[in-house]
Amino acid sequence: MDRNRIARWAAPIAFLAAITIGALVVRAGLDQGKHHAQPPATTTVARTKKHHAHRHQAPAKTYTVVSGDTLAAIAVKTKTSVAKLEQLNPGIDPTALRVGEKIRVQ
Repeated sequence: MDRNRIARWAAPIAFLAAITIGALVVRAGLDQGKHHAQPPATTTVARTKKHHAHRHQAPAKTYTVVSGDTLAAIAVKTKTSVAKLEQLNPGIDPTALRVGEKIRVQ
């Protein structure tokens, strides 16, 4: 009877552990830029003008974060790299992007 009690609890616990590990592996892959999904229909890229002393410089481009975005996904959508996004947005936390947040992409 003790063996049945252990088996009854071990299977669901092993299943939940496997799902959790799988989710963490997938998330790690997405965070490293291995995900090449098509951009959602709600993608918006806006241009903003920055006042610089040098007037011949192109205006900066920004991207508005939508639900489900990661830096890797944004890099793919805007044809840049995660390293460039981090350089343009010092202090950005790639694991805590907020919907509606504007980040520089150029």
